[in-house]
Amino acid sequence: MPQDVRAASHHGTARRRTLSVTLALELMLVVLAGALVWQSDAGDERPRATNLVDMNLAPSAPSAPAVPGAATGTYTWDCGRNENGHRNTANIVMAPGSPGQPHHVHDYVGNVSTAVDSTPQTLAGARTTCRNGDLSTYFWPVLRTLGPAATSDHTGHDGQIQVPVEVRLTYFGNPRGNVVPMPPLLAGTVGDAVAVTNGGRNVAATWTCSGTTDRRTTAYPRCPAGEQVQRVYDFPSCWDGRRADSKTHRAHLAFPSPDGSCPRNTFPVPRLRLTLGYDIPPAAALQIDAFDGQRNSPLTDHAFFVNLMPRPLMATVVDCLNSGRACRD
Repeated sequence: MPQDVRAASHHGTARRRTLSVTLALELMLVVLAGALVWQSDAGDERPRATNLVDMNLAPSAPSAPAVPGAATGTYTWDCGRNENGHRNTANIVMAPGSPGQPHHVHDYVGNVSTAVDSTPQTLAGARTTCRNGDLSTYFWPVLRTLGPAATSDHTGHDGQIQVPVEVRLTYFGNPRGNVVPMPPLLAGTVGDAVAVTNGGRNVAATWTCSGTTDRRTTAYPRCPAGEQVQRVYDFPSCWDGRRADSKTHRAHLAFPSPDGSCPRNTFPVPRLRLTLGYDIPPAAALQIDAFDGQRNSPLTDHAFFVNLMPRPLMATVVDCLNSGRACRD
């Protein structure tokens, strides 16, 4: 074989070997990156600090333009941020009378008596953390951060509970028309605590950072230093006009369409947005309390409310929304 042909063959073989090594290295990096996004083994499926998404990769949140005469007002009020440590494992919406699983803890604001044995009568006679006298109860699973000691715990239920530095409650109107008052004891549900094993159709978890609130993600966000990690719950707001609750805890109160229109035979009520803010270091590992088998996935985030606003206060809310005013209590 001529020398130049042999040289070309040698160089071709070398290039192929180099290419093979490069491809192998790239494949290893891809596999490692995937493993870092959700580290797990047979006994440990908890999220890690690398289960985070930079907010510049998250999609922008859409908004619907309002028609003339629509309810464009807002009503914001202060119920504290659970400084008093009101927490338990009960869920008076989904499982009234049940103590719940001991590793699925809820944070509360509003009604201070909400517990496993709560009834409409006990709730109506209790105190509240809301400065405007709102007796409603609002609750969600606690958020935890994981430290080095947590790596030896394979339960998936460890970590330090984080107290929100801010809890903001805001009612919005409807971009297609006026809203009607919520009835007493109306129960609201957003998100799905078993989304990982339930097909994900009710996922409504939205996470963001305080500096990029126009962007949302369903992953745990990586927020820059100095910005809050935020959890945002937008509750359904189309009421069937009859029931305060339903068997599925969803059928009586539906989500509007993207343009704000409510489904047939439903009526727009004030739309609740609950925003929780936390001071979390950018690289901290996060996890919400979750049921077994849900891997502490951020997709399973969820929240509830039971409306116990006094009727005069609810009338004030409706008037603010329908008149287009920005009200704050």
